[in-house]
Amino acid sequence: MSLVDARDADGYVVGIDLGGTKVRAGIAALDASDGPRARAALVEAEEATEAGGGRALVGQIVGLVEGLSAAVSSPVDAVRAIGVGGAGVPAHPHGGFELAPNLGDLASFSLADELRLALGCAVVLENDANVAALGELAAGVGVHHDDFAFISIGTGIGMGLVLDRDLVPGAGNAAGEIGYLPFGADPLDPAAHRRGPLEEVVAGDALAARLGAGASARDVFDLAERGDPRAVAAIDEEARWVAHAIAAVAAVVDPGRFVLGGGIGSRPELLAPVRTWLARLGRGDLPVTISELGGEAPVLGALHLARAAAGRTHEGVAA
Repeated sequence: MSLVDARDADGYVVGIDLGGTKVRAGIAALDASDGPRARAALVEAEEATEAGGGRALVGQIVGLVEGLSAAVSSPVDAVRAIGVGGAGVPAHPHGGFELAPNLGDLASFSLADELRLALGCAVVLENDANVAALGELAAGVGVHHDDFAFISIGTGIGMGLVLDRDLVPGAGNAAGEIGYLPFGADPLDPAAHRRGPLEEVVAGDALAARLGAGASARDVFDLAERGDPRAVAAIDEEARWVAHAIAAVAAVVDPGRFVLGGGIGSRPELLAPVRTWLARLGRGDLPVTISELGGEAPVLGALHLARAAAGRTHEGVAA
């Protein structure tokens, strides 16, 4: 985190990308000019997600906001709103997250309310893949395309769906929870119901486990680069199930193109075998690319949410 002197800004917004293994955050001016990249963060910070998640995340996020405020030489009360993208389903109007197995217990209390009390500003929650899709809409693939699906693969898997430049939330804010697609692991096994049959075979720990005990997803890609046959096979198996998910989504909603992101999805080594598997599934025509924004997409999307929340607050409407 580096210092930036931005004391002339008319308030700030903070975007939080709350993942199962790491938290990324960025602070930006509330009144930043329009443009695909004009609203990027002034300063960003990244740290490991607090062990166990749950209520411990409140203190972690407060600490990040305080640190980012100091980095732009501003008091914390100049932050007008915070957007949080989390690996779960936002529970409105409760203000927590459900179906968030990688973040601990976020369903029994209101994360949004506790952050509002601690920081005195508007707080809005959204699914992390949806937030990344908003970032892509503003400054990535959405600059040239109105319809796309953003698939994030890392600790888990999720999807943000954009149709006609609108994010599709679903009736229960759970559209895009493709980890629960009924293939990959046995969909009738109750053990696969916690995070979903597809997520059981594409999550970061599942990819690492194909290499052996003690391995990480990063190890898989590092060894594959050296030609290790077990690592190459592990990535191919990952690509197989990602391709099945893409084909299923295309059959139902036809988003036109797919963008892969997240710690695993953004790896270029995954793209070619995904395309190969799509061809084997008879869907080699589907455009699939890697996000050009990388890890920036979720923070950009969370900043967008925060600006919208700050706007509603200024108009006297509860955020």
